Amino acid sequence: MAGKLEGSPWIWKDGEFIRWEDANVHVLSLAVQFGSSVFEGVRCYETPRGPAVFRLHDHFRRLVSSSRTYRMQPSYTIDELVDATLATIRRNELDSCYIRPMVLRGYGAAGMHGKSSPVETYIPMWPWGAYLGEDALAKGVDVCVSSWNRPAPNTIPSGAKSAGNYILSTLMVMEAESHGYAEAIGLGPGGLVSEGSGQNLFLVMDGEVVTPILDGTSLWGITRHSVLKIAEELGLTVRQQLVPREMLYSADELFFTGTASEVTPIRSVDGLEIGDGRRGEITTRIQKRYLELAKGEGPDPWGWLTYLD
Repeated sequence: MAGKLEGSPWIWKDGEFIRWEDANVHVLSLAVQFGSSVFEGVRCYETPRGPAVFRLHDHFRRLVSSSRTYRMQPSYTIDELVDATLATIRRNELDSCYIRPMVLRGYGAAGMHGKSSPVETYIPMWPWGAYLGEDALAKGVDVCVSSWNRPAPNTIPSGAKSAGNYILSTLMVMEAESHGYAEAIGLGPGGLVSEGSGQNLFLVMDGEVVTPILDGTSLWGITRHSVLKIAEELGLTVRQQLVPREMLYSADELFFTGTASEVTPIRSVDGLEIGDGRRGEITTRIQKRYLELAKGEGPDPWGWLTYLD
């Protein structure tokens, strides 16, 4: 997680390839001044059939939706952005990578009048392993409940994946790390469990899979949706409900979901061991099926993989 990012040689920008080092944004762009940027995180996996991107169309549908919310629609269709992504993976000769499509307002207005600043679209990518460390998927992570709450509905649009929203996420993560934790869980303004800094959250209680409802304080996670489908496929009972903080401490299992985090077990919260302090049985089953799907090693009934060829 730490250290300087080593990028790939080429980035797609508005219909052409530019060098990684040439992907610059002016200091007075709206993206820098006011966080006027939306983005996605997407993974390309190495599979037996070659590189394949997991739920690529779904990610671009959400990117376009986020862009509409912030009134900065890109000049490209979803299919065009999909094709651009696949072309950039080929250009960079990558077998697997993390992809970060971005739509932002560039240099133009000095104030907050967005229409005076151009909309720019970028697709960078780079090789990236496990977000929370190589051992996290097997051994789990220790987390805390953050002192920073998730925003109330209709304050900022939490359902849009905006760069500005993630200022709060950085505060949550830095606070957690300063106390020796790998990650943080955020509560909503009413004190109920919302999500992690950049992940959705699942609990296992008495053999049932539970996740907080989407109440306007969290992101509609594509990995969250994938796990809900996987849990049903595995014959598990799934409930979306309000989750008070104390349920975290009494859960049999906990895990994060997200494109970067994939399916990461949580072994403790606020110093309290969850279950027996290691990856639980149901978490293991869901994680195994998720990675099997993403890596093209099992049946894909939902057509979630987009292959390069």
